[in-house]
Amino acid sequence: MDKKEFWQLIDSAKKASGGDQGLQEKELISSLEKYAPEEIIDFECLLCECLIEADDFGIMAAQKILDGYVSDDSYLYFRCWLVGQGESVFKAALDKPDTLAAVLDAPYQDFEELLSVATTAFQKRTGKEEEDETFPREIAASRGLDYDSDSFTKGEDWTESQLPKLLPKLWKKFGSA
Repeated sequence: MDKKEFWQLIDSAKKASGGDQGLQEKELISSLEKYAPEEIIDFECLLCECLIEADDFGIMAAQKILDGYVSDDSYLYFRCWLVGQGESVFKAALDKPDTLAAVLDAPYQDFEELLSVATTAFQKRTGKEEEDETFPREIAASRGLDYDSDSFTKGEDWTESQLPKLLPKLWKKFGSA
């Protein structure tokens, strides 16, 4: 599986779900479980690459404006949400996080369930129940794609007082006075 196919799966599931993340998760699992185990592993690796790529102070600033706080978990789940929005939203946000103002209607966006899609599809495809070193997340980590410990936040750090000027559209829509 290459990046193009990865994004096609994400975009297709997003479209089919009509914005319902539970349905999007099921759509992704249903599509992925038809792939060979190696391709399911590729999906996990590509997901990890995207999560690492999105580890950026601009993305973190967007989440801070939306939620009013940033924690390790909330930041990871927000990046999952960002991937789940599809390739065009993802790439636009990485380039200019303030573009998210046009996509968001409410704060507290997360898609934690995206983290288990490949594992569930792999279990269904292989019949293996107990996770071991052959599972997608373990293989991704062995390839240096651990979004928790192998990721370093890119870009320029900010202070809270800089947020209104840093991301003016998001601040106007969700920021506090």
